[in-house]
Amino acid sequence: MQHGSGSKPPALKPGLFGGHFFRYRKRPTEFLRELASLGDVTFMRLFGRPAFLLNHPDLVRDLLVTSNSKFVKGRALQRAKILLGEGLLTSEGDHHLRQRRMIQPAFHKERIEGYAETMIDESLQTRDKWNDGDSLDIDKEMMRLTLRIVARTLFSANVESKTDEIGAAMTDLNELFDFLVIPFSEYLERLPLPQVRRCRRAEATLDRIIYGIIEERRIHLSDEGDLLSMLMLARDEEDGGKMTDKQVRDEALTLFLAGHETTANALTFTWYLLSQNPEAERRLHEELDSVLGDDTPAFSNLRDLKYTEAVFAESMRLYPPAWAIGRLSLEDHNFGGYEVPKGSLVLTSPFVMHRDERFWKDPEEFRPERWQERSVKEAGQKFIYFPFSRGVRSCIGEGFAWTEGILLIAALAKRWRLRLGKGQKLGLKPLITLRPKYGMRMIAEKR
Repeated sequence: MQHGSGSKPPALKPGLFGGHFFRYRKRPTEFLRELASLGDVTFMRLFGRPAFLLNHPDLVRDLLVTSNSKFVKGRALQRAKILLGEGLLTSEGDHHLRQRRMIQPAFHKERIEGYAETMIDESLQTRDKWNDGDSLDIDKEMMRLTLRIVARTLFSANVESKTDEIGAAMTDLNELFDFLVIPFSEYLERLPLPQVRRCRRAEATLDRIIYGIIEERRIHLSDEGDLLSMLMLARDEEDGGKMTDKQVRDEALTLFLAGHETTANALTFTWYLLSQNPEAERRLHEELDSVLGDDTPAFSNLRDLKYTEAVFAESMRLYPPAWAIGRLSLEDHNFGGYEVPKGSLVLTSPFVMHRDERFWKDPEEFRPERWQERSVKEAGQKFIYFPFSRGVRSCIGEGFAWTEGILLIAALAKRWRLRLGKGQKLGLKPLITLRPKYGMRMIAEKR
């Protein structure tokens, strides 16, 4: 690891206006990779704010674990409070720890095993609708599939009739995150701009649906086996307190947004990578035929679907849905010999770290086999692989996402091969999550 000497870290040449902001906004992943090539700690200026990129496992561990109390979430998630309130993704300090304590039981293994039935049921319904030779927008197919799964696991069956309405509102909210992080958006959001009006409409739609379900549940409060029941029945083990309707709404909306968007994007890139790597696809099909035979996948198959898990892990190495992690420093801190002043933005990027040739052999290649040489857990402990972040702010739904990803790949790939559509380009659209820039049109081929 390189060390500084108290001077400023290396930086790329800034623009005449806004520092590095416009260059960063134009091509975020390429910009961060170029910046990371200058050293383990590098500098940029985003309008008036100093920003630092950390690109070494020891520094990432310090930021996310060792010194995490010195930092709060970055600007993107601070601004997201307008939409998500004080949910797990946006809250800080004692409130965040209390909410996490209360929500954690919803993601215990026994609960996830129950949710697995919904995951399998919905994926079988999706695969049965496809026909040989169909041209599919796989990115939209995966969004719809994961949306239905999270709707059922979060709200039970109450919301099935409203899935399309929720999906449209969620898409609007996601695109509006990009608007919220631009400089001066605090002032722009007070103007009657089309983006602002769309945002308010989407928020009103989701509030109407979520508060309506909460009100209905309050009348006959019982454990329906879904996440909403857990949120409403949860009591803090330390103070015995329960969540208010507003807290339940904030957490439900956060889990809804985070729970379908990220997995859908990871699966979309997985189908793309398999279509480009026939040997990996052949090995995947071989495992599915061997483990499942003529059966549909079940939660009990997870331990035997090792190559399927490796395919999903490798897809998230190359295209991690949470591609960058930002923190704001509450006090001065030293990283690698460089002073990072209070109020600075500190970034680290799984997208960049996961492709660093110091830690990965042939990092640009899709090689699921690498996960048979090194486990996901081991790579995570070394802080060279962190698609779900690490430390106290790591994704609470990580176990849910692994289960969902593996079962959906197994269910769909058991029957179908997906081939890249003619003229389909791969581009990246890094918003809050990493999306394919040009969608993902693919042709379904029956196995």
